[in-house]
Amino acid sequence: MHDFHYQGREMWCEETPVAEIAAAVGTPVYIYSHRTLRNHFRVFDDAFGAVPHITCFAAKANSNIAILRIFIREGGGVDIVSGGELYRALRAGVDPRKVVYSGVGKRVEEIEYALETGILMFNVESFQELEAIDACAGRLKKKAGVALRVNPDVDPETHPYISTGLKENKFGINVEESRQAYLQARRCRNLDLKGISCHIGSQLTKISPFIDALDRLKDLLRALRTAGIDIRYLDLGGGLGITYKDETPPHPSEYADAIIEAARDISCTFIFEPGRVIVGNAGILVATVLYTKENEEKRFIVVDAGMNDLVRPSLYQSYHHIQQVRKSRRREIVADVVGPICESGDYLARERRLPGFARGDLMAVMSAGAYGFTMSSNYNSRPRAAEVLVMGDRYHVIRKREELRELIRGEKIPDVLKGKAKTILRRAYV
Repeated sequence: MHDFHYQGREMWCEETPVAEIAAAVGTPVYIYSHRTLRNHFRVFDDAFGAVPHITCFAAKANSNIAILRIFIREGGGVDIVSGGELYRALRAGVDPRKVVYSGVGKRVEEIEYALETGILMFNVESFQELEAIDACAGRLKKKAGVALRVNPDVDPETHPYISTGLKENKFGINVEESRQAYLQARRCRNLDLKGISCHIGSQLTKISPFIDALDRLKDLLRALRTAGIDIRYLDLGGGLGITYKDETPPHPSEYADAIIEAARDISCTFIFEPGRVIVGNAGILVATVLYTKENEEKRFIVVDAGMNDLVRPSLYQSYHHIQQVRKSRRREIVADVVGPICESGDYLARERRLPGFARGDLMAVMSAGAYGFTMSSNYNSRPRAAEVLVMGDRYHVIRKREELRELIRGEKIPDVLKGKAKTILRRAYV
């Protein structure tokens, strides 16, 4: 559920007209519903109320500090994958003891930053990373909390680009080798082996892969405790899907009931890393139609938002429902929705039956709250979009639109290239 709806022929977010925001802030613009974000987090977190747990929102899905702040105020933690995300989480006010650091490529300076901050634990992806964290902790005279990310070789039945729990994926340590990895890690004097971590993929629409993975982790947990390793945390990652088109993912309460039942015979604190399921349907991307055109028998709707703003359709061939901000009575057409980027792969929809958009119309790209702005770029030197948070009948700009001068921030012309440019005339050859 979400709080984007029509009153008459006009789209509203909560008690605020979407067109009013677009007129004031401009387009393209990401618009998020505070009520939806808060409610989604509460539904997920409350579903696990019967067991000790920490809900660590996956910052990679949407890392705006105002969005993170909503979940932190609800008692949540943050799952990070970089030093930059840690910085954001801290600026948003997170308790470092509710931060878990995932990701396959942690740099030494990022590890040191996390250690100095006092995060709960690192989800470790390799033997060499384990050694690097131990060395950093030794230099800083710290004890690093760690969990080894175990790759359970479970098929999540999702898009191959967002599958992370198979043997061929780059993530984690093979489940068969994980026990030996823990025994090796026990010899590291600067590590505290707190937990086991697992994340099998994103946009999962079935519960069974989660339970299959949990069963494998339970066997490992028992073996480690028998060996004298005190495992206190079980990080089951995220990955629960949402409805973009016709998917029917399980409700968080259904997911929680299955996990709690399957884990009834073990005692630990669970960590969950939801991202998309919290923010995906809580946000939209609003664009303005610049032009409409036809080539041969192909129709195009050209808008001012492109793959630099929302890359999911180009990268994953993902579906996002498209709606009019102000409904018209024009007949439907079949068209491609394309952006201004100089790439043939720059599209938001292909061969889609749509309302008859006209120049100047506002278009709402739905379910854009997850992996929208966070994956955006300045390709073609296009300033990144604004972000707006709606709270009832008021809205707040939580990220202003980038200005042209910000595109070259940090760039510098070396002195050797300064001075008057020469005009060179070349002979024309006939």
